[in-house]
Amino acid sequence: MFEILRKELNGFLSSLIAYIVISVFLTGIGLLMWVFPETSVLEYGYADMETLFALGPYVFMFLIPAITMRMFAEEKKAGTIELLLTKPLTDWQIILGKYFSGFLLVLFALIPTLVYYYTIYQLGNPVGNVDTAGVVGSYIGLALLGGVFTSIGVFSSLITTNQIVSFIIAVFLCFIFYTGFESLASINVWGAASLFLEQLGIVYHYRAMSKGLLDTRNLIYFLSVIGVMLMFTKFILGSRRW
Repeated sequence: MFEILRKELNGFLSSLIAYIVISVFLTGIGLLMWVFPETSVLEYGYADMETLFALGPYVFMFLIPAITMRMFAEEKKAGTIELLLTKPLTDWQIILGKYFSGFLLVLFALIPTLVYYYTIYQLGNPVGNVDTAGVVGSYIGLALLGGVFTSIGVFSSLITTNQIVSFIIAVFLCFIFYTGFESLASINVWGAASLFLEQLGIVYHYRAMSKGLLDTRNLIYFLSVIGVMLMFTKFILGSRRW
């Protein structure tokens, strides 16, 4: 697994993909938080990071598929996946190596945003007047959300040889998992089942974690979705039918 992880990270870092993705994420979030008047912290006068945690998932929805779209699709198109499968590595080692390489890039993108927290902490009146528990919970939720989107992206990359198609499929699935169930539950035909439908979606659990309450049910939900998507990936890779 670590061999694949190192290979993928070196591939990202030796190209412009990782730097472009991280730069776009930080620039976009920075503009939304500090420049654009509709979402700027300086305009609405509250010392919080709601802009990052409310809009970050939608930015991730496009940036993470851009990271993962090449993982298997490029290998299949170039014909190197057969060589990869002949190495003394299990399917799980290959999948997890690629998954964690993408997930680490997501975490690298999040780390610089801690500067935003420090800035808002200092801007509070009095200094430090910020909901730190909520910020910590939101960061954990955003990291887990990135993990879910990465697992979806890896799965999408395996089922096609075209990177653009992989990107489109991953964006669509990320959107459905994030807000699709909530939108479906809002239709006034489900009755008591509407709450269950809403709980199937990511946004319900993500909002709960943003309140600073690290309920194990929310953690289990995120880890379960990641596990299910990786198991689907393992099933397809193990069948050798793509």
